[in-house]
Amino acid sequence: MDAPELTTPLGLLRWIGWAQRKAGEDWIRERDISFEQGFVLGYLVQHPGAIQRDIAEVSRTTAASVSSLLQGLEKRGLAERRTEEGDGRSKKVYATPEGAELIAGFDAAMAAADETILAPLDDGERATLHALLTRITAELPRPTR
Repeated sequence: MDAPELTTPLGLLRWIGWAQRKAGEDWIRERDISFEQGFVLGYLVQHPGAIQRDIAEVSRTTAASVSSLLQGLEKRGLAERRTEEGDGRSKKVYATPEGAELIAGFDAAMAAADETILAPLDDGERATLHALLTRITAELPRPTR
């Protein structure tokens, strides 16, 4: 089957989104973790002490999936669940120093991918693209988290 022709504006935007995601997935796979594990580690670095319900919500998955994902991260020493003093029922989740180190540099890698994607445009064209996309998205519902 041939790849679909990407000639519509939104088709081209999907292609750009695909290129960004692929760059992120490639960077994460080089660290021998899944995209989902990388996402959760990044979230834990930014939100230390998160609870599993918050992780499920932000990753748009189930509590059972998060539990399984965290078990894998814990086995590798990349994340840990801790019971907080005074609340034995609630466990908070943290990236370990090894987990934080493993995911460090992701933002810089994604900025480099964005630069590669936008490389054909000069500064004026980038400004025009930004202005047009800002107008298009102004009335769209905002993604949660």
